[in-house]
Amino acid sequence: MLKKITLVVLAVLVLSVGFIAVKFLFPLYTALDKAGPGSAPRDLALQDDSRVEAPFGNAHPALAEGQPSSENMTARGTKLYWGELHLHTTESFDASIMGNKLSIEDAYRFAKGETLKTAGGEAMQLSRPLDFVAITDHAEGFGTRTHCQETGLSLSERAACWLANEPNPMIFKLLVDRVRGAEITGDPSKPAGVYQQTQRTSPKPGSFPTCRFGHGSLERCQRNAKTDWAKYIELANQYNVPGELTTLIGYEFSPGLPAQGKHHRNIIFRTETVPERAISSLDVPNAITLWQGLEATCSGDCDFLTMPHNPNKAWGLTYSPYTWDGQAYTKNDWRLRQKYEPQVEIFQVNGAQECALGVGATDEECAFEQVLDPCQPGETTGCAFKTGFVRQGLKVGLELEQSLGFNPLQTGFIAATDSHNSNPGDVEEWDFPGAVGAVTSSATRRLRYNSESADYQSTLKFHTSGGLAAVWAPENTREAVFDALVRRETYATSGPRIALRFYAGWDIDPSVTSDPNAIESLNDNAVPMGGVLKIPASEATNQKNASPQFYVWATQDAMDAPLQRLQIIKGWIDKQGKTHERVVDIACADGASVDPSNQRCPDNNASVDLNNCSFSIDSGASELKTLWQDPHYNPEQSAFYYVRALMNPTCRWSTYDAIRLNQPPSPHVPSTIQERAWSSPIWISSND
Repeated sequence: MLKKITLVVLAVLVLSVGFIAVKFLFPLYTALDKAGPGSAPRDLALQDDSRVEAPFGNAHPALAEGQPSSENMTARGTKLYWGELHLHTTESFDASIMGNKLSIEDAYRFAKGETLKTAGGEAMQLSRPLDFVAITDHAEGFGTRTHCQETGLSLSERAACWLANEPNPMIFKLLVDRVRGAEITGDPSKPAGVYQQTQRTSPKPGSFPTCRFGHGSLERCQRNAKTDWAKYIELANQYNVPGELTTLIGYEFSPGLPAQGKHHRNIIFRTETVPERAISSLDVPNAITLWQGLEATCSGDCDFLTMPHNPNKAWGLTYSPYTWDGQAYTKNDWRLRQKYEPQVEIFQVNGAQECALGVGATDEECAFEQVLDPCQPGETTGCAFKTGFVRQGLKVGLELEQSLGFNPLQTGFIAATDSHNSNPGDVEEWDFPGAVGAVTSSATRRLRYNSESADYQSTLKFHTSGGLAAVWAPENTREAVFDALVRRETYATSGPRIALRFYAGWDIDPSVTSDPNAIESLNDNAVPMGGVLKIPASEATNQKNASPQFYVWATQDAMDAPLQRLQIIKGWIDKQGKTHERVVDIACADGASVDPSNQRCPDNNASVDLNNCSFSIDSGASELKTLWQDPHYNPEQSAFYYVRALMNPTCRWSTYDAIRLNQPPSPHVPSTIQERAWSSPIWISSND
């Protein structure tokens, strides 16, 4: 009998061990072998970087003839500065577990132009240093690394710390799934892609794995969080050199949504006067309570702003009247948002956030770098919601203006990388090192395709190279950059340093398009991008069809392809409260004119050689400028306008990687990309 019991126990043990091995150990080993830092040199050895040439010498011939650059646009007390406001280092839990061991200091040195190596061994270096940078590690992890370095930890604490710091994407998935919000069953009878008010449970303060175990562990983590935050402030001050590299103090607020969804915001401070502690989603559940908490703790000379990112992956929440845990916005809540959220991140590594083809938008450019398909009835995650895109958010703002008496969604545009490689501003397609540690370095790993995989496992499908933030400011200091963000005199690019000016006024002299000092000569009643142009009473009563004038001037990045065309995107609301949009071309390269039948420029036949990624330099323009009026303008309708400047096509990063591996471009993604810039909008309004 005893022998039988022993055999049964042994059998159970064997089966248990086998189950654990199959369920956990084998997947962990497989994930580590495919994407871990230890095997990265093996994959890196498969690529030949010498097969890829930088496109720097492939510029438009007109540039050699002294055509205007951004320096010609410097006027009215502002200059153009380039930067990055969304970047993670090894201090972020997800960056560390994906293999990134590069520090905060490394990130600052990289922004200045120094060379770093990824966790996979690839060299990273900017072609041009940045003017400003903010490191925005996840505040939810503040204190945990310091906690794990303490002595006297219990066995369970040590195990949790090992898991949280052991590079392996499978461990990341297992741990993150524990702190995500619960899935909500959708109602198939409701319109697809419309966010429905739901009640989700927010993460508990002890949700972070390393703070769950041991007596007093949570309190120690919270105390250590203050220490970690103080380190960020100290290092930002140490590397802040006004006029050379401006370092803004900030962090990321990252509540957990199901299925890798995001309702995240970056918080940026104006000066070194900041709260004692960084408020995270372990302290407050949503954006409303975040603004309230920051307002209560950011006192004296302290000033802050917040910026949402990845609205495309917030499952319709970003421009919904509800928070992720079901709280409805009040009028006072909208006022908080209006006051503290002047910007939105319109482009980054997780795709374009402007608009999506088939999701409330119809122009063909909305197919640009989309990572999600439109939602189907009953879907609550993993798809493209209508209120997950910036253009729709601007239209929601017009609707709210009618009901509230003010527009809380007048936001400017920036772009960023959201890189987790400690490499701010590293956005060039030809030299994209991935954005997630060893998982996306090297080319072999970046080009892996699996239609069923999660986003961190399928860089090819889900990742762009990210973009840059451009600001027009009087000087390169914390205060000046912050103030430019607040007044929305900013714009976004998908990577290239396209210089862009956008103004609106009532009596701009038509000769401005031939004036080399055009920006200086603009009348005082013209407003720059990000501004609100008020409708004079005389316009509303006497000149109902007289459109304001819109002045647009763009110059190409001297290190990239020429410009192809300029577009105006207009959104407006009619008397019935229904919103509309229209997209028109307003300036064409190569002396071409806009076709009046479809309001589009003709194809300029710019081409790309996919064998070596060389592109056309005999078509396109080094600069485009125009003065445009809206033939459909109606002063009785509130509206917004913004500019899209499009380049000639060039190779997407995945095509460059295919060349490195001596293989054809992947059929699963476009071989080329049409890089662009998005101006912040200008609003036309009769409201005070």
